[in-house]
Amino acid sequence: MDTNWRPIQGSDPAGGGGVDLNAPGPAGGDWRTQLRPQARTRVVNKIAKVLKKHLPVPVPEDLTKIQNIAVRFEEKVYATATNQSDYRRKIALKLCVVDEKIPQVPENAQIKPGPG
Repeated sequence: MDTNWRPIQGSDPAGGGGVDLNAPGPAGGDWRTQLRPQARTRVVNKIAKVLKKHLPVPVPEDLTKIQNIAVRFEEKVYATATNQSDYRRKIALKLCVVDEKIPQVPENAQIKPGPG
């Protein structure tokens, strides 16, 4: 798993409609310019950690999938949040929902591949 993920300007590591980091902010400044890339990396890693707690990870490739899910989710919240408080609130709310609604997978659980 890549714990040093940082958004790369002009590309979308997760595929699909990414965030244009070069887009000008609204008049009066944009809250996104004040959010350090390290903060976004920590948020992505926290999302991935919560997802790993609740989803089986039988093979290393699944870790990459979970990381990509975390990246895409963070990018969507980042793009739609109106300010840093809204960004943090949306992330925290979603993580709480995941913690409450999805049963936790025991660490020593043996995951058997499904049919097909």
